[in-house]
Amino acid sequence: MKANGIRVKTQRRYKATTNSKHSYPVAENLLSQEFIAYKPNQIWVSDITYIPTQEGWLSFTTILDLFSRMVNE
Repeated sequence: MKANGIRVKTQRRYKATTNSKHSYPVAENLLSQEFIAYKPNQIWVSDITYIPTQEGWLSFTTILDLFSRMVNE
């Protein structure tokens, strides 16, 4: 491997980025795992993910209306 310049690709260890043991207030769970909307603009959900780029980290946020299941712009 060394003679041919081949190297092992190592996998990064998992690093927790959220500290759940804090004394800050936590928002109440208003949905209680019931994800059914009966009219538009009643329930919106979102998610954030981070994408590594050559210039640094890019955050990508998606907002979804649960009634229409359409992503809002």
